[in-house]
Amino acid sequence: MPFVRPALPRVIAGMVSALGASLAALGIPRVLQHLVDGPLAQGARTGDTAALWGAMGLVLLLGLAEAGLILVRRSLVMLPGTNIESSMRMVLFRHLQDLPVAFHDRWAGGQLLSRSMSDLGLLRRWIVFGLLQLVVSFATVIIGVGVLAATTGWLGFVYLVGAIPVTVLAFRFSRRYRTISRRSQDQAGDLATRVEESVHGIRVLKAFGRGRDALATFTGEAEKLRTTELAKARAQAQVNVALTLIPELTLAVCLAIGAWQASQGTITVGALTAFFATAAVINGPVVDLGMTLSMTLNARTAVDRFFDVITTANPLTDPEDPITPADPHGHVVLRDVTFRYDDAKDPVLEHVDLDLPVGTTTALVGLTGSGKSTLAMLIPRLYDVTGGTVEIDGVDVRRMTRADVRRNVAVAFEDPTLFSASVRENVLLGVDDATPGALKEELLAEALDVAQAHFAANLPQGVETRIGEEGLSLSGGQRQRLALARAIAARPKVLVLDDPLSALDVTTEEAVTARLREVLHGTTTLVIAHRPSTVALADRVAVLQDGRITAVGTHSDLLATDPHYRYVISSLEGDAAQHGIGQLTEPAIDTDLTPDLDDDEATGARL
Repeated sequence: MPFVRPALPRVIAGMVSALGASLAALGIPRVLQHLVDGPLAQGARTGDTAALWGAMGLVLLLGLAEAGLILVRRSLVMLPGTNIESSMRMVLFRHLQDLPVAFHDRWAGGQLLSRSMSDLGLLRRWIVFGLLQLVVSFATVIIGVGVLAATTGWLGFVYLVGAIPVTVLAFRFSRRYRTISRRSQDQAGDLATRVEESVHGIRVLKAFGRGRDALATFTGEAEKLRTTELAKARAQAQVNVALTLIPELTLAVCLAIGAWQASQGTITVGALTAFFATAAVINGPVVDLGMTLSMTLNARTAVDRFFDVITTANPLTDPEDPITPADPHGHVVLRDVTFRYDDAKDPVLEHVDLDLPVGTTTALVGLTGSGKSTLAMLIPRLYDVTGGTVEIDGVDVRRMTRADVRRNVAVAFEDPTLFSASVRENVLLGVDDATPGALKEELLAEALDVAQAHFAANLPQGVETRIGEEGLSLSGGQRQRLALARAIAARPKVLVLDDPLSALDVTTEEAVTARLREVLHGTTTLVIAHRPSTVALADRVAVLQDGRITAVGTHSDLLATDPHYRYVISSLEGDAAQHGIGQLTEPAIDTDLTPDLDDDEATGARL
């Protein structure tokens, strides 16, 4: 109702117009009765046809009124129907943007896509056509049957008796069809998810020659949906047969009774003609009842699926009385932090204490699965701590608005996500829209320079080049550098780097880090380190072991005093050697990822 309320006057006006059209249609049989019993009978005896032409003119007038009112109905409801669909889609997308990362971890993209597109399209079609058809059909049947019962006596009551099994069948159909409809729309969402995954992973499928396996899986999902759609069609066909057959059989009985009554003189030929003309008007909505009910039930399922998402509460809300640090400078402190994922038995982080002084670079190291990335996500409040506090400049991030937190904290992820937009739009994503144009250009140039993303200038349209969905037309190193440039351009007080340079060679990484220190002087930086070279470039190192911070110090001090740290570093060195990445003393350059002209020309060809 909140979405429909603004359009309600036009929808109601459309209903009134549609009902007026039905009343005009029901008025024609009354004119026919008068025509048969009056002008036709009298004209046959006297040869006077003037009254006949008058009755015919009235029928024509009623027909034109019906057509005109149908046209008015369409013009009234078409615009509000699209407005309702658009407003619901915008609210859904806005809510999806607001919901936390944990929600999107649970929900498949295809399910959300089907809810925002096909489900809302079903709802719009129902509002424009199904809702009016449902209301007007019931009104037409009730009024028509009432007229028949009042004017034709037993014939009307016989027709009314025939409506009883129709009502029972419609009720049973609605209960069965609603279950099938929900299953169908859920399976359509699963199929959309399968397509989305296959498209995003097309390079992997091709590289491993698994296209046939993906096709087999997709075929299985599609076959399930096809089976369900056939069940829907079968259920609708069965009810349509009944809704067509029962009224026709009822009319056959009424014809026999009416013919006998006319022969006995208890009913006029005109009344009998009016009865069947009225029944013809009523039969249309009755026969279409199966289609109208199925459309209504599909719309009901679409609404349920829409509100499955809309009613999902966001646990990461802004406080009623938010606190904004008076002089933000980026001092981050984690105090006794504990975190566990929803429904997880054991915590990922437990009693973590970590101080990130202003302007320092801290490397966070640990074995795989120790909770490094999870800890990094707590600082920008992508997740909320289960226990303890995360503070920025002495204020718990839960006491600040999310906008304030993320204005001060920028994140660059190991797996960079770029959008189907230009290089400029991707890099300036975190820059305030109110920033003057000249300053934006300065931030763009500086960010690209710091991230060693000079290749952008050699793209076909330079920084105006659209890089395609998720930036897959670029190499891995190029995507990472643009994602890092995006974080730099935001000019944050706190910079969280979740191993964002893993696809770069050590020399480029060192150059990026050196420039970061120059440009972001005073910025507090937390780096999730997966390579020894990254660790050596940090001011201090924090060791995360089994969800706890076990040691904090300089790289050399920890090598001398902490056995677990030495083990972690040796593991990182082993991984680096295994992947052909140079050691601390012998950096090797990955020429494929170095931004030379050949690589940029190849990128331009891909674009």
